[in-house]
Amino acid sequence: MLSVKGLCAGYGALTILKGIDISIGTGEVVGLVGANGAGKTTLVRTLAGLLPARDGEIRLGGEDITRIPPHQRSGFGLAVVLENRNLFGELTVRENLALAERAGRGRRHVFTLERIVDLFPAVGEKLSVRCDLLSGGQQQQVAIGRALLLQPDIMLMDEPSTGLAPKVVKDILDVLGRLRADGMSIILVEQNIAIASSATSRAYVMATGRIAHEVIEGDWPRFMADEMLVSAYLGHHQGAAHP
Repeated sequence: MLSVKGLCAGYGALTILKGIDISIGTGEVVGLVGANGAGKTTLVRTLAGLLPARDGEIRLGGEDITRIPPHQRSGFGLAVVLENRNLFGELTVRENLALAERAGRGRRHVFTLERIVDLFPAVGEKLSVRCDLLSGGQQQQVAIGRALLLQPDIMLMDEPSTGLAPKVVKDILDVLGRLRADGMSIILVEQNIAIASSATSRAYVMATGRIAHEVIEGDWPRFMADEMLVSAYLGHHQGAAHP
């Protein structure tokens, strides 16, 4: 599905990503974890085309998209939910979703407005409300719904739990489980290791712009039990309690 080899990127004279190698298969939910400043968001922005790659290769479904402009990557099956959500605040929920619906035309039609409302009932209750009047949790649900209406094969999610109430986080994780069951591939960027371990089957751990460790499938319990390992990569111990 997605293959990244030797990816390097940065800002100005500063190189942040230093030879990233990752791969995600169809129907996988893969975590990307690490302390603040590890390079997680830079990697997401580079995969999305918002930051140009300096070296390396990004292939999606066998196609090289390394130099494809960001607005064209959705046509290759890639959708992104950024941490700041990037909704049009002055537009209603329905209007924000309609923009994505139009952009997603021409791809296999899996997600409809009705499907989004089924996944996120709260969105259906706010269709006529301006997005800048929504709570953070409601905005996050709209942002995910908008990404799905692009009809992606793979979705990148950058810290979707940040600042949200535990109930909203649980609802979002439940939706991710449903999407995975339907064959959606997801890269979940998450600093909270309890959330990452509950939502993903495996994960890449980033440190100083590199993949420092890989949590393979079935290895989450051992990784989380190793306080020295968790502290080394995340900067401090994080408990395993679900949010």
